[in-house]
Amino acid sequence: MVETLLKPRSACPIAHSLDLLGDRWTLLLVRDLLVGKRRFGDFLGSRERITTSVLAERLARLEAAGVARKVAYQIRPERFEYELTEAGRALLPLLQEFCRWGNEHIAGTMKPPGDFMSRSE
Repeated sequence: MVETLLKPRSACPIAHSLDLLGDRWTLLLVRDLLVGKRRFGDFLGSRERITTSVLAERLARLEAAGVARKVAYQIRPERFEYELTEAGRALLPLLQEFCRWGNEHIAGTMKPPGDFMSRSE
């Protein structure tokens, strides 16, 4: 079960989920993790242009909530990459529906990459 660090607005599961995931960057980071980005520099290369300070804060929040985990891939100097937990991978259908809705209702949206829409985690 995912833990939120924020004081909940209500017991509504939608409100709780939005408290954790509802800012302009967090679901984009989950998207990037789902399509294979793992390292800090990979996330900085996304077309949305997140700043390093916001990226560090959002990754720490996802880690603290149990949505993502940080894994060391190099000891000296110490370097990390990120991966989704089971709770994070469970967001795939939600993001697939966001893609469907955006493609259907918002002009100019691009098709998702590769097998993103047909995947099941």
